[in-house]
Amino acid sequence: MRILVTGSSGQIGTNLALRLQRDGHEVFGVDKRLNTWTEEFRYLLQDLSGHYPSFPGGIGGVEYPEVDLVVHLAAHAKVHQLVRQPHRALENAVMTFNVLEYCRQEKLPIVFSSSREVYGDVHRFAEEEASEASADFAYTESTYSASKIAGEALIYSYARCYGLRYLVFRFSNVYGRYDNDLARMVRVLPLFIHMMLRDEPVTVFGPEKTLDFTYVDDCIGGIAGGVEALAEGRVVNETINLAYGEGHTLSSAAELRAAELGIEPKIALAASLLGEVTHYVADVTKARELLGYEPRVPLEEGILRAVAWSKEHRAEHPEDDGPLPADMPFPQDAEIGWKPSSSIPAS
Repeated sequence: MRILVTGSSGQIGTNLALRLQRDGHEVFGVDKRLNTWTEEFRYLLQDLSGHYPSFPGGIGGVEYPEVDLVVHLAAHAKVHQLVRQPHRALENAVMTFNVLEYCRQEKLPIVFSSSREVYGDVHRFAEEEASEASADFAYTESTYSASKIAGEALIYSYARCYGLRYLVFRFSNVYGRYDNDLARMVRVLPLFIHMMLRDEPVTVFGPEKTLDFTYVDDCIGGIAGGVEALAEGRVVNETINLAYGEGHTLSSAAELRAAELGIEPKIALAASLLGEVTHYVADVTKARELLGYEPRVPLEEGILRAVAWSKEHRAEHPEDDGPLPADMPFPQDAEIGWKPSSSIPAS
């Protein structure tokens, strides 16, 4: 197939594009940033968040090559940045609208990247795993999660109004290869590696925070399977969790990182930040039943792979060993007074 991947310069986009090419597909990417990882697929530099009028054959007056399916990954994904700058949440919705208009005009199916953030924190004390049916949008924790909820709502409305064929995947803490660009994207596990290698203290915001960490190859395998199932019409118009299906506290994840690096960690504990989900474990039953999805990389093994890749990359790029960028939620947000959020249902 000929597949358009938006957000093709990010971690998931880069890994997915390379996987799709290995599977024999032709990939065309769109991203506002250069891809610093690879030059193995062609892509267009374009900001999809503009208020563009409808344009046949592309977005914003730009002609795209003919494609058979769209994977829409492009988004502002720094939760804390969107808390500070909520206009970026609106831009996420605009990006999705622009891509949907393109799909509507070209009659293309779409795979949309959502997030476990849509579940909010209503399940923080629940013992059961979060299934696709358990999302309650009254408990939205942040403007980022609201933007993903809005994206899903647009997808569902286009399906009902215009016959759009879709798959929505809800990702959970994807980590691994191509995942240490801290100037652009702050993910907790590569952040731990960076700070520990610099012998800096690590702050764990939420000692009991439990999340479902997904190694990137498991995530990409699920998306690739979904792409083929959607194109063949075997699985259509479904919302599916893609995760490992097992919870780990942030404290234990930090300790695993330190053990693999062979260092004594300096771990400070603090309260969770505004907008954060503090408990999430995915139910991946639906992915197994519909796509034959079977995650293969537990956190212990994934950390080994992630640390090995990070060390190799840093050896080739010593410039990445510098101090953290100024636009970081750790620990500045705590210093300017962010408080833990509380879930307040809509009246």
